[in-house]
Amino acid sequence: MKITYTERKCNLRDNFKQRVEKKLGKFDRVFSDEAQAFVVATVDKSSQTVEITIRDKSMVYRAEKTMPEMNDAVDKCVDVLGRQLRKNKAKLEKRLRQGSLEDLVAPVDELDTEEDYTVVRTKEIPVKPISVDEAILQMNMVGHKFYMFTNAETGEVNVVYLRDDGKYGLLVPTAEN
Repeated sequence: MKITYTERKCNLRDNFKQRVEKKLGKFDRVFSDEAQAFVVATVDKSSQTVEITIRDKSMVYRAEKTMPEMNDAVDKCVDVLGRQLRKNKAKLEKRLRQGSLEDLVAPVDELDTEEDYTVVRTKEIPVKPISVDEAILQMNMVGHKFYMFTNAETGEVNVVYLRDDGKYGLLVPTAEN
């Protein structure tokens, strides 16, 4: 797994990078050799945030934690990633290497592994060309956490969403590599 580091308002030490490589190394059996991990470390006044995103084939796994210490944030992120893998163990084994999750994750109740994703409602919405700002306004007006629209500038279907930090995100489709 290739690991790329991004430093925001800080300089990462070698021992931090070694810790991240050791922690993410336990996932090497699960992911292919082409998997990429992106680690973003941010230091604010009273907290330190670590965001880890792992991309492998068409799958994306992401965890972000804010703690007083950066090493604690890394530990929590790795725990979150492990829970994501454990929760979706049955479905992931079909896409990833067969049986590779057995040694990595603890056994999960049978009820959890057999969970089905059930669509309980289908809703049709008109998707008209609007700006990103107008889409955010529409999303806030209907009280949702996301809003799908056709971007007036690009003509593509995009999604704006409300992030946990209170800011907004924009999802733009790209061709899969």
